[in-house]
Amino acid sequence: MTAQDSAYPSRDERLNLIDRLARWITWPRFIFALAMTFFLTSILFPFYWMVSSSFKTYAEIGGREPVYIPSALRLDAYLELFDPSNPSFWNFGVNIINTIKIAVPTALIAVILSTLGAYAVARLKFGGRGMILNSILIVYLFPGILLIIPLFAMVSRIGASIGFDVQDNLVVLVFTYLAQTLPVALYMLSNYFRTIPVEIEQAGLIDGCSRISIIWRITLPLAIPALVSVAIYTFMIAWNEFLYALVFLNSRDMFTMPIKINTIYNDPTPRPHVVMAASTIMTIPVVVLFLALQRFLEEGLTAGSVKG
Repeated sequence: MTAQDSAYPSRDERLNLIDRLARWITWPRFIFALAMTFFLTSILFPFYWMVSSSFKTYAEIGGREPVYIPSALRLDAYLELFDPSNPSFWNFGVNIINTIKIAVPTALIAVILSTLGAYAVARLKFGGRGMILNSILIVYLFPGILLIIPLFAMVSRIGASIGFDVQDNLVVLVFTYLAQTLPVALYMLSNYFRTIPVEIEQAGLIDGCSRISIIWRITLPLAIPALVSVAIYTFMIAWNEFLYALVFLNSRDMFTMPIKINTIYNDPTPRPHVVMAASTIMTIPVVVLFLALQRFLEEGLTAGSVKG
């Protein structure tokens, strides 16, 4: 037997491997593997199609036969988004900055306010505490489209009385997003705070700590998974929100990424590859953030779901 022959498995070894594999694959395992393959394919393929289409030409995207792999990694779509010398320059960097200016403050303010409110509901005893928590959840059940008209009218009146314009105002948009995110953030954190033993906080009170000191030194370090979950949840809502931004923003220089992608899509000259490139840029940061903080999300979303 030569050295080349010894590098490959023999006939008996291949038969043993096939025999072990046949014994391992049962009908439940086969059905589970088939279901998981279909599930992962249905999730990953649209993401792959979006990323690959950003490198395709218009002819490859709009042709009758689907092109699964682009002929070359063309950066034309990305140059249109970011290169000022390009004749079809979209100045997409400004829209990314606008979205960050909205999403990050929304997440931070939502975490701060929901922490204080959820701690009060979970720990302090006062009349109507249960009704407040249930009313918070009921408010969240209303879709955002029902709230946008009264919210816009209320903010417009406040702006007219104080003296600021609600149109093209990113600060106003942040507070409108808080109206959508705070109810569920309060509900999530209040359930999590109930899982933290009261005895730990009572020991802090005996040592002379104030309520604020207990929240800062004891409760917050123990509630990091829930805080991360709330921050990511509110960040993703503000990052992807379209309807409120469409109503409150008129200037192209103030558009967020979802509004700018819609503008590119509705351009008289079809630019599907540019739409896919902008969608890729918008999607990847959220995916990376989700994967990096997945363990906090899993613990934060499941804690408090089971009583006992």
